[in-house]
Amino acid sequence: PSLMQRQHRLTGDARINRIHRQGRSAANRLLVFRLLPNELERSRFCIVAAKRVGNAVVRNRVKRRLRAAVRSAPCHPGWDTIIMARRGAGEADYHHLEQAVRNLMRRTGLDVQSPAAKSGSAAEPQSAAATRPAASKAAKAKAAE
Repeated sequence: PSLMQRQHRLTGDARINRIHRQGRSAANRLLVFRLLPNELERSRFCIVAAKRVGNAVVRNRVKRRLRAAVRSAPCHPGWDTIIMARRGAGEADYHHLEQAVRNLMRRTGLDVQSPAAKSGSAAEPQSAAATRPAASKAAKAKAAE
């Protein structure tokens, strides 16, 4: 069985670079989330573990655990998310990584059960304006005048 279905995997340098440039981020002790709306009916994830996390065995273990944690956490569709493991993620067990994923999903509004999702639209965790770069906000404000 596949750990995470291919349709939910985020690939492609151009899209990943755009998320790094324009996406908003949230972090905790173990992980960093960068996310941007994707105009699709599903959310996609890219999991990154740099060499600072540990050797290849440790990095692959962290990525497997993060994929399992993402699978177990229901999330809103329509978002591309990069999940970056921080240095301490290599020593963390599955339970701590799952808690870190759920914490960041709740804080970003991706989690289906998060208060942000209940107050807003079911298809969009937070306003799309909050995810646009500052230049777009300024242009939009000028156009509204």
